[in-house]
Amino acid sequence: MVTPEEYSQMSKKASPNSKSWINIPLAFLIGGLICTIGEVLMKIFLHYDFEKESAGAWTSICLVFLSALLTGLGLYEKIAKRAGAGTLVPITGFANAVVSPAIESKTEGFILGVGAKIFTIAGPVILYGTTASVIYGLIYYLFIK
Repeated sequence: MVTPEEYSQMSKKASPNSKSWINIPLAFLIGGLICTIGEVLMKIFLHYDFEKESAGAWTSICLVFLSALLTGLGLYEKIAKRAGAGTLVPITGFANAVVSPAIESKTEGFILGVGAKIFTIAGPVILYGTTASVIYGLIYYLFIK
């Protein structure tokens, strides 16, 4: 039986050393680039006389589409390997979390594969996000309004 101390030592041996001095700035730059792409899209939609709310919705749709497309082509994973947490910008990271399990389980069919496993990663986020928004809405309605 392996003790916790032995396991910790084995884990340290097996894990590669993190190069924080490279990883942190790269995550910042890639995350900033994703946000900049979002801002550029927003400005383009506003330039073409979309209302601000509509422009924001179309920007979100474009970012989700691009993230899903890059995930499907296997490029998002390569970017994430270099950028780490920089690719977890909420909307693109969420799209990747939905598409990845769907791609991995497509060989099992559309119902038992894709349909059953598409939200294995994103499902808890949706569940707790929705629950939290209902609770916050009730608190706002009952106590603040």
